[in-house]
Amino acid sequence: MAHLLFLCVLFSTLLYSQAAAPARPAYFDGLLANGNFEEGPKPSNLKKTVIIGKYSLPKWVISGMVEYVSGGPQPDGFYFAIPRGAHAARLGNEATISQAINLKPGKVYSLTFAATRTCAQDEVLRVSAANRSSDLPIQTLYSSDGGDTYAFAFVATSRKTVVTFHNPGVQEDPACGPLLDAIAIKEMPPLRYAAGNLVKNGGFEIGPHVFKNYSTGVLLLPKIHDIISPLPGWIVESLKPAKYVDSKHFSVPTGLAAIELVGGRETAIAQIIRTVPNKAYSLSFTIGDGKNDCHGSMMVEAFAAKETVKVKHESTGKGAFTPANLKFIATSTRTRLTFYSAFYHTKLNDYGHFCGPVLDDVKVWHV
Repeated sequence: MAHLLFLCVLFSTLLYSQAAAPARPAYFDGLLANGNFEEGPKPSNLKKTVIIGKYSLPKWVISGMVEYVSGGPQPDGFYFAIPRGAHAARLGNEATISQAINLKPGKVYSLTFAATRTCAQDEVLRVSAANRSSDLPIQTLYSSDGGDTYAFAFVATSRKTVVTFHNPGVQEDPACGPLLDAIAIKEMPPLRYAAGNLVKNGGFEIGPHVFKNYSTGVLLLPKIHDIISPLPGWIVESLKPAKYVDSKHFSVPTGLAAIELVGGRETAIAQIIRTVPNKAYSLSFTIGDGKNDCHGSMMVEAFAAKETVKVKHESTGKGAFTPANLKFIATSTRTRLTFYSAFYHTKLNDYGHFCGPVLDDVKVWHV
């Protein structure tokens, strides 16, 4: 009997300790409600492809000329590539779709959305959330196989946040406008230093949502378009975006993700780290190609304090990598690390698809 009583007490203690243990925080990461537009309007709320009624697109509120379209050849001669599903929303002149979502005030969130132009005219997509908005010029296509995917980051200011996508343009053809075929959101976890590394998020493991079924990478907007970076710890401080690539769809040196410098000298990423003046430091990183047929003589230039290094990589597009190192003396309590690609690149058999060297595993330590 005493033995049985001891087992009961031990079992109760284990249950209590498990219940009392703090739960690991859950960070939301997934599609918005009907974010892939696979739940369509009722046939009675469609006039050909045009949606009739403010609340006719499930989970969304619309205004203006919004079309519900399917992938493939269109009656007007267009071809819509919708690789992440079967349906999409097209925003005509001054059209808008929006959705109210529940968020945690003060937390950083990043929207990931697939958007592409549908006409041979300048098209702009305005993204808004939490009193912030940005106009994306989407006439430059970085991917020729299914349109581009973008990220837009913001800080939630209230529990209820309205996310809005708007076409501010007035085109000759009122139906012309951006095509949206998938929209997701991710709550960014807090950044922490890795042991022995002064760089935060040096492996780029924390970044925007990546679509699991199909990805051409996620374009990270320059800070002139998105002051809050969807790549925590890093600044896209160039005219062109950088691309966030994942290990499922690309070859990356280490871990689950890396950065592809797709805009040549017009794409640069940077981070400001804490240093001690007059102390010596070592910077290491890895470059290569994403095994995406990006070929040619690649070169990444890295800057730290007053030092610079140019690292070459001969790419055959098969996923090889080159390690690099740079030693520098800190000149202040803050040191800026900057990386950019010296050349422009396209895919081997697709000159309309921009690409570039992959950067990963950035580390700085005191020597």
